[in-house]
Amino acid sequence: MAVYTEVNDAELEAFLASYDLGGILSCKGIAEGVENSNYLLHVDKGYFILTLYEKRVRENDLPFFLGLMDHLAGRSINCPQPIKNRQGQALGQLAGRPAVIVNFLDGMSIKRPNPSHCAMVGEALALLHRAGNGFGLRRANALSLEGWRPLAQAAGERADHVMPGLATMIDDELGFLESHWPRDLTSGIIHADLFPDNVFFLGGTLSGLIDFYFACNDKLAYDLAICLNCWCFEHDAAFNITKGMALINGYERVRHLDEAEKNALPILARGAALRFLLTRLVDWLNVPPGALVRPKDPMEYVKKLRFHQHVSTARDYGLLR
Repeated sequence: MAVYTEVNDAELEAFLASYDLGGILSCKGIAEGVENSNYLLHVDKGYFILTLYEKRVRENDLPFFLGLMDHLAGRSINCPQPIKNRQGQALGQLAGRPAVIVNFLDGMSIKRPNPSHCAMVGEALALLHRAGNGFGLRRANALSLEGWRPLAQAAGERADHVMPGLATMIDDELGFLESHWPRDLTSGIIHADLFPDNVFFLGGTLSGLIDFYFACNDKLAYDLAICLNCWCFEHDAAFNITKGMALINGYERVRHLDEAEKNALPILARGAALRFLLTRLVDWLNVPPGALVRPKDPMEYVKKLRFHQHVSTARDYGLLR
């Protein structure tokens, strides 16, 4: 269960006293998620999500995240919108943690996406990129190229406990990416973590995007490469080119990739695979005693990285032109 900080009734009542949401009807912990403590809050004015930010989220980044959600919601992106209290503030303190209430989005995430889902995600991603234009705050991507070697060093030779030779494989891949990483691609606001559990569907239609706590400024095509990794592989780690084609076509219905982005897509996909391999690996090797959340298996992204290492052009992902 992904509730790291428990909230007692008296604390919650005191926190909600500054909001115009009415009385508390229920407050239940939400099992999904691994970064923060989340509660489904039911009050007189309806359902909301209460989030307490844990130590992995820097408090200095919260104005960026909350401001971005407000900005995107104001541009017709269906994402959580922070609720402000009577003092006009979205961010407060609860149980010793920074806390925020956001509106509740209808819909459910899916476990086995089909090409239609991938097409809708591609389109939604491009709409998000377009809607991010004009947002006044900036946040560097701490988990892009410059952040990968420190993660590799944190794992060190212990990586070989997960798979023999993994430490060398990571070091070799880092050297390649540091030499070949594209520098001058179109950049803007990216989600950076648009996995299936962060996308809601309702009645066969994409109904919302959630979890913007890795959002940052980076290459737009890198965000697409992340989605290729997390939407277009089957459970046996085989890449589904039909899903890849649907994802890319959906994206290009809103925003066309330029030639530099198309040429860079295989490298960006390798980088995205390494990023999630490294963060999963570090989590896997540093599970605290009594942890309630099982870390995700880094081997999934070892398999994906091996696929990308043999890709020569974006056509291998389904790009038609």
